Amino acid sequence: MSDAVNVGEADFNAEVLQSATPVLVDFWAPWCGPCKMVGPIVDKVAKDMKGRLKVVKLNTDESPSIAGKYEVSSIPSLILFSISRECEFVQ
Repeated sequence: MSDAVNVGEADFNAEVLQSATPVLVDFWAPWCGPCKMVGPIVDKVAKDMKGRLKVVKLNTDESPSIAGKYEVSSIPSLILFSISRECEFVQ
């Protein structure tokens, strides 16, 4: 069983954009041969980085608007989302 979570249009914002930890999104489709080759590696990253990095998979056939928003023109594509925090500099 994979530690990567499947996301779609209904939960993308909550799972990815509002996550307190960095999120690696695997954009894939079931018919994509290279996606099937990358899948086990993505699953291993999800397992090895659990607690430090959230890994999610987004099926581009089921959520084409999200793939389009992030200009995913070929799959597999992996995008790392991370919250940037403002730093306070002490002098």
